[in-house]
Amino acid sequence: MGPWSALKRARGFGAATLLAAILAIGPAHARDKGIEVDAELVFGVDISYSMDRVEQELQRDGYVKALTSPNFLNALKSNAIGKVAIAYMQWASYQDQDLLLDWTVISSPESARAAADKLANAPYRRARRTSISGAIDAANRLFDDNGFRGARQIIDISGDGPNNDGRPVTQARADALARGVTINGLPLVGIREYLGPADIKDLDIYYEDCVIGGPDAFMISIRNASNFVDATRNKLVREIARAPSRPNPLVQRAQAKEPRISCMIGENLWRNRWGN
Repeated sequence: MGPWSALKRARGFGAATLLAAILAIGPAHARDKGIEVDAELVFGVDISYSMDRVEQELQRDGYVKALTSPNFLNALKSNAIGKVAIAYMQWASYQDQDLLLDWTVISSPESARAAADKLANAPYRRARRTSISGAIDAANRLFDDNGFRGARQIIDISGDGPNNDGRPVTQARADALARGVTINGLPLVGIREYLGPADIKDLDIYYEDCVIGGPDAFMISIRNASNFVDATRNKLVREIARAPSRPNPLVQRAQAKEPRISCMIGENLWRNRWGN
């Protein structure tokens, strides 16, 4: 007898019997829902005012070219299912996130090209403040009832500054990690020569100690424009690979130790900027 039949039979009986039938439906029904994929990935990209047009184009172009690269498509084919679900989200302040690409299945060169073309043709915009915590929280919500069942759920955060808006980034990270989500990073370190009052020199250390985390979490620092596409492609391949790739000196793993830098440095810089 199936769970829906059990519920029908439970009608007219006591509340305890009805509750038991409902509970029997919930998990079983949830397991039956969703398209099976190897991984669910949210790409969260920084569009704060510190990201000039050059950085934004580098960031977007990195994902466009990574999605259509032979390395990525070969890694995709080598997986058990051969499908991933991706979403591309822009973020700035804690309340400012929008989807340029809603959940999309990538399972072939054609579907990869269609997704890449949509991203390439989307408009650019910039907005105020930098909330990595807002990006993580918004990305975390995107996994809820998204229609997919992935063996892994991954949030990618790329940006050029520390959190300075919304709740502390470590709180958002803890909530994501509690549900088994992995957070990987792609910090832009030194792409711009000028360091503004809300920027930090050691953004790679900040990302490593305060942002990334979860199963097999890692980050790749972007230190010049020429390696942006390569770094994005290598990160994407590593995320969907069935087994860990060979050691890469550019890859920093999440550290299980006390932060070497204050995880509230961005908030402190923002307050000092306005004399608070």
